[in-house]
Amino acid sequence: MSTAGGLTRSLIPCWLLVNLLVVNTTSAQGTDMSKAESSPSFQKPTAEQLKAQLSPQAYKVTQHDGTEQAFNNAYWDHKAAGIYVDVVSGEPLFSSTDKFDSGTGWPSFTKPIDKQTFTLREDKSLASSRVEVRSKLADSHLGHLFDDGPAPTGQRYCMNSAAMRFVPVEQMAAQGYGHYLYLFASSSPNVSNSNTPPSHSPSAQQ
Repeated sequence: MSTAGGLTRSLIPCWLLVNLLVVNTTSAQGTDMSKAESSPSFQKPTAEQLKAQLSPQAYKVTQHDGTEQAFNNAYWDHKAAGIYVDVVSGEPLFSSTDKFDSGTGWPSFTKPIDKQTFTLREDKSLASSRVEVRSKLADSHLGHLFDDGPAPTGQRYCMNSAAMRFVPVEQMAAQGYGHYLYLFASSSPNVSNSNTPPSHSPSAQQ
């Protein structure tokens, strides 16, 4: 499938294939399957492989902590129902049900699908300190986390579109993400989430 980040991937994401292999191997030995699923052994491609697979923009953002232009990226105003996954590993990151219009020009979310899929780091590259968000498996730079989001979390995960791939809700099962359909159980698959912006304006930075 062709993606906004320029990456063409198979329908079954790498992280899921590894999960299935690990679960099939260990369940016969009586190992806790949930524990096996929570720690897949993803093998990150080499720099040369990533350069060949990713668009220049996606490579710069994910591998060299780049920031794409506000209001000029694939998902800042994207309203379709589905999930956003890491463009490198395919690991699920965010649901459209938690996406909101922050007014910043970057895709913003109140919370991730699972906080365990991220690592947070202090970023002092600008005058003020920020919290960088990176994917745990692929170590992709995704964006930053701010405390100026709407209720109920009060947080704003400000992401780069180039670091993510969108999987429409109607394609999730076919692409191996069927167990995340519960996120959309209370809403129609064809109706997107449209949270209103927070009452106060977030800082216009990524």
